[in-house]
Amino acid sequence: MLIGQLAERAGVNPKTIRYYEEIGILAAPERTHAGYRVYDESNVELVTFVKAAQRLGLRLDEIKEILAFRERGEQPCAYVRDVLRREVGEIDDRIAELQRLRDELSALDRLADAEPGPGDGDSGPCPLIGHARESPRTARTP
Repeated sequence: MLIGQLAERAGVNPKTIRYYEEIGILAAPERTHAGYRVYDESNVELVTFVKAAQRLGLRLDEIKEILAFRERGEQPCAYVRDVLRREVGEIDDRIAELQRLRDELSALDRLADAEPGPGDGDSGPCPLIGHARESPRTARTP
């Protein structure tokens, strides 16, 4: 099958296939005399595996390491378990940060009911944002 067919079957863009080849996740395929890449069913399975791993939060370098285990004839399950545990920890950290942000926003909303309108005081364009600047919560970076 050609790159467009692989991309369609795996649910990705052909550029994704080329990128996976470039970074070594997907081996360089055979080519036709005209230079078209030729793939087989194993490539569909591999790209589908990569996308499933990404949906679980794994990074491409981690996925590449999992594939390297397979190439060495080793089981990657212990490595995968460590990666997934770390991912759960990172998700827990993000949830905690989002909960803190939610609490802060709720507090500002309650404060808005008790505060005078904009223009009162010297808190910049909106006093509510001025209160947020005074919050001990660490600012997020874009």
